[in-house]
Amino acid sequence: MSHFSIMLVPESGQIKNYRISRRLVTTCIFSLVCLVVFGGWGVYNIYGSHQLSARFQNVEQQLEHARSIHKQEVSRLHEQVGAEQKKMAVYARTLGQLQAKISRLDSLGEKLVKVASLDKKEFDFGLQPAFGGPRLSQSPITDIGLYDHVQHVSSRLSNLDTQLAAIDYLLQGSREEKNAKPHAWPSEGGWLSSHYGMRADPFTGERAVHRGVDIANRFGAPVLATSRGVVTFAGKMKDFGYLVDIEHGYGYKTRYGHLSSLSVKVGDEVSDNQLVGRVGSSGRSTGPHLHYEVHRNGKSLDPGNFLPRG
Repeated sequence: MSHFSIMLVPESGQIKNYRISRRLVTTCIFSLVCLVVFGGWGVYNIYGSHQLSARFQNVEQQLEHARSIHKQEVSRLHEQVGAEQKKMAVYARTLGQLQAKISRLDSLGEKLVKVASLDKKEFDFGLQPAFGGPRLSQSPITDIGLYDHVQHVSSRLSNLDTQLAAIDYLLQGSREEKNAKPHAWPSEGGWLSSHYGMRADPFTGERAVHRGVDIANRFGAPVLATSRGVVTFAGKMKDFGYLVDIEHGYGYKTRYGHLSSLSVKVGDEVSDNQLVGRVGSSGRSTGPHLHYEVHRNGKSLDPGNFLPRG
């Protein structure tokens, strides 16, 4: 059988008869089956692609969230490291200042021992302190270890202060208080340009405490010690520029600031009217002058009460 016949019988009219070859029918059926199969396969692939895209988006969101958490953690760690570095820098700077103070006190102590003709075996500032104990395993320096080191240095400073206080007491026994009290004019010439106490700040114009007096003078004029004593500081200091501090005994100390040059060093013994530096304008200054202070037992006093009259 090579053909199929299709007969259409209407309710009225002529009967129609159609003849279709078997090959055409087979081809149409095969095409229809292929269309259904490939259509189903295509729909399945589209569904699978949609599911895969959804899973990919979900994974991408999880990855982005993980990146955000990682970024926050890195930022937190950076801040923590920065804070620790600042803390270590503060400790290290404090330790350096303490070590510098020890060096200055050692120098002063040796000079005082020499001036007072004391037994160097009893007050030996050059002798390394004795230490002992079991061997400890080395470990990295931490902020706690550095703090302990600072505390140790502070303890040593306290011991030095005790020794120096004892030496100062012995020195006072051979000197009268009137000789320790500042009494001379602190420069060669000049005039009093600013008094002790409240005044208008020369830079800001605001009211501020002036803990000394200013003596205007020519640049390079000699600056003189106002009483016999020992130099405890000679160098640069913030705001004061080049500065000299002198301890006179009985709690008296004088300070000479804004110098252009220094003529003494820490540990030097100076006498009345001895040259300690030259008038200048270093530090926070508007012009050549000497800033002069008097202290007793750590408290600032009005230098005008110690300057010679007339």
